[in-house]
Amino acid sequence: MDEYISPIRPSRRLPPLSSLRAFEAAAAHSSFQRAAAELSVTPTAISHQVRGLEAGLGQPLFSRLTRQLVLTPAGLRLFHALREGFDQFEAGIRALRASAGSATVTLSTNTAFAAKWVLPRLAAFRQACPGIELRLHASDTLVDLARGDADLAIRSGRGEWAGLATAELMAERYAPMCSPALGLRHARDLGKHRLIHCDWQPNAQAPAVWPRWFEEAGVPQPRTRTPGTSRTRTRGAASAGLSFSDETHALLAALAGQGVALLSLTLTGAERASGALVQPFGPALETGSYFLAAAKGREREPAIRTVWAWIAAQPGGA
Repeated sequence: MDEYISPIRPSRRLPPLSSLRAFEAAAAHSSFQRAAAELSVTPTAISHQVRGLEAGLGQPLFSRLTRQLVLTPAGLRLFHALREGFDQFEAGIRALRASAGSATVTLSTNTAFAAKWVLPRLAAFRQACPGIELRLHASDTLVDLARGDADLAIRSGRGEWAGLATAELMAERYAPMCSPALGLRHARDLGKHRLIHCDWQPNAQAPAVWPRWFEEAGVPQPRTRTPGTSRTRTRGAASAGLSFSDETHALLAALAGQGVALLSLTLTGAERASGALVQPFGPALETGSYFLAAAKGREREPAIRTVWAWIAAQPGGA
């Protein structure tokens, strides 16, 4: 009978994992103190682990300057290798945990898009992806996808966000809209009606605001008399009409016949199809596109990939 010899892999000659983690954190922060806060140990412990690692490798990994840590060439090579390796460990463990049961994917988007585009599609999503629980985070404040505040996001803009994988969903345009009861026909009639304004984020690249619309339309901004005085002012200012911080409230005000609003052509498809809202004239303002986004690498995780594919396959519009 032939003897079976089990192949034995040579043991890995690696430094202690604790010293590698301490070095990677110190290199990422350029600080023993901040690395200690991340790993919940003392700065002395971090320094001790790094010195032990340097002794084992036989070369310095940091140049210790006054109040500053600077990586040596050897330290820089080791830092890049460890960061890539730890990222792979984290991704593998996250995927393993997700496969242990029903997966939860958090999708973040602004309140208007959540209300008018995502919510009407939730029933169809549950039917198409029964093993995934979709958690909707609706906020006009951008979340940090790299930090894991959400798994996916739908954002508007140009799609140029560092560290994120993106896919364009649909272009976005905004145009004047109102209730048909106002009988609005021509841009020159805007001076007879209240303008409805909606706040945009300070970092918006091409906000759909009334001063911009009047400029692109080549139409003079209406001037309105201040009640109780003989003074006039430009109607483009937010104080000259209704102003809302939430786009859905501006939409509701327009539906109620309270004035004319610049509203999304993507998010008002149902209201325009039913005749509850009309777009009496142009132009429509280009404001960028809606993009699906995830931290780079995470779009390949099974549950996130499934949600990503489902959203990307949806027809544009509400």
